[in-house]
Parts: sequence; structure tokens; C-alpha cells
Amino acid sequence: MPVLCSSCVDKRAVLKRPKTGHSLCKECFFWAFEEEVHQTILTAKLFKHGETVGIAASGGKDSTVLAHVMKLLNERYDYGLELMLLSVDEGITGYRDDSLETVKRNQQQYELPLKIVSYEELYGWTMDAIVQQVGLKNNCTFCGVFRRQALDRGAVMLRVDKICTGHNADDVAETVLMNVLRGDIARLRRCTAISTASEGDGVVPRCKPLKYAYEKEIVLYAYFKKLDYFSTECIYSPNAYRGYARTFLKDLESVRPSSIMDVIHSGENLSVREGVRMPVQGTCNRCGYISSQALCKSCVLLEGLNRGLPKLGIGKHHRLHDKILSQTPLTEKEERKLRPVDF
Repeated sequence: MPVLCSSCVDKRAVLKRPKTGHSLCKECFFWAFEEEVHQTILTAKLFKHGETVGIAASGGKDSTVLAHVMKLLNERYDYGLELMLLSVDEGITGYRDDSLETVKRNQQQYELPLKIVSYEELYGWTMDAIVQQVGLKNNCTFCGVFRRQALDRGAVMLRVDKICTGHNADDVAETVLMNVLRGDIARLRRCTAISTASEGDGVVPRCKPLKYAYEKEIVLYAYFKKLDYFSTECIYSPNAYRGYARTFLKDLESVRPSSIMDVIHSGENLSVREGVRMPVQGTCNRCGYISSQALCKSCVLLEGLNRGLPKLGIGKHHRLHDKILSQTPLTEKEERKLRPVDF
């Protein structure tokens, strides 16, 4: 006997929501998913009428669903936003070049302006070239740091008021777990924030409209809506630290479906003992980007790449920042520790 939709009770259910366990027909699922995103936007007051908002678009399921839902809700509820797509080309042959073709199709489908910024244009390096020098062990560190700054630079070029990213509930929970495992209290305190205030010149506020949307439901929404997205994983990510947190979270979810939200709420309600010293945000002495050190992570990583010392930005080498700024040569012992090794 067919299961009827638990919402409209008229149509046959086509799915059981991983998030709530309700059996829904397509139309009721679409409405429930979209309304939850709308309520997230309203509750967190993510946007103001008349703002220009850049949507971080990678061509993947999350950013494609985000672009679709943002355009739909903007029209349905008259947010009064001017939407634009912003993409980063990391320079990964056979992966990013293909996914950017999807973004270009999305641009035509949603009739939104598109801006693409590249690592090669901004830093003089592609990820292919970086991986050749650093190997596959720490390459995600370079990519993550450079991508964050590239999005900010692209947002400044577009003169947008905010950037919204496709981070979903699974992503946020994974980040909480990663910061717990690393003992990174500073990042743990802010990783669950649904939006960030402007942290300095050249840094555009960011928000996560899909923060409470399960990854499984995003996949179902994209599938039933027949959205055009790129589904191949990055060829350089198999060894990423996040992958271990993701596997652990999936194991937890299989035993307790609410684990994803439980982890997020734990991160949101974290309290830090009074008197614990936290990093103070300042600006990089070289490029002016936000940093808690004399040099931002991006400048340190670039310095290491350009000097042929890729390990310079990996680990704790803050004592070398003054030498880098003053262009003082490193000692032979210091250079030996930072030279490439077989990964």
C-alpha cells in the first residue's frame, strides 16, 4: 500500500525526510525545504532590503541549490536583493575547469551576473603547481586559505555587501568536530556563527543560509528539482583532515539521526572559561588582510612557495615572521626544516 504524504495527505509520498522523518510528496518537500531556509534568513536577519549579495558558486550541489533557492525566495518574498554569482578558479585540471562550466550554465539558467577570480591571477600559482611542490599531505591547507581570501577579493571587486556560502548542517558539524579534535578554541567559538561581521578592510561579511539544511536533503532537493550541478569530488581531497571528521559524523548519524544538529547546538552553546587568552584580530603588515599575527596565513604560505620552502606556512613558524618582513635571510638550519620532503 502506497504511503501518503504526511503534510497534504492527498498525494503519494516520494521520500522520507532525513531531518524530520516525515514522508512527503515532491511539492510538500520543496515547500518545507524552502520555508525552512526562509525562516533561517528571517530569524538570523541575514539580509537587508536593497543589499547586493554575492553567492559563492562552485558548481556543486550546495552552491547550486543555494543559488536556486536564493533567487526563488528573493522573488517570492521580495527581499529586494541584487544577486550575483562569484566563483574561484583554483586551477585544478579535470576538476575545477569542468565545474566552472556548470557555473556558467547556472549563470544563464538563473540570469545572474558572474565573476570568476583565479589563484593564478591573484597569487601567481595554481593548485596543480602548488601540489607539485608540496605534495598531497598539506595541499588542502593552501587551498582553504587562498580560497577564503580569493572570495573576499572577488567580493570587493563586485562591490557586494555580503557573501553567502553553501555551507550546510553537515559542514558546520564537521568543522565543530575538527576544531574539538585540534583543540582550537578560537575557531571553535566562531565556526558555528551563521554570519560574520565585517572584520576589517577588504573583508566582506559572510552568511550561511543553508546552515540548518542536511546534506542529504540538499541532494534530494537538487535531484527532484533536476538542478544542473557538478558532483565529482576534488581530486586532491582524499587525504584531507575533514574527511576523517566526515566519516566519524556519518557513523554517529547512522546510530542517532539527530547527531548533526546536536553537534551544532553544542558548538553554539560553548562557553569558554573567563580569563582564557584568545588571539586578537589585527591586520597583516604586508597585505592588510585580517590576521592575528604580523603576517596573515596567505602571505606566509606564498612566501614559502616563492622561496621554495613550502613547509614555512605549515605548523608554528611565527618566530620567522619578523625575518620575512625585514627580508632577513633564514639560517641554513631554518631553511633545512622548511625544504620540501617526500610526502
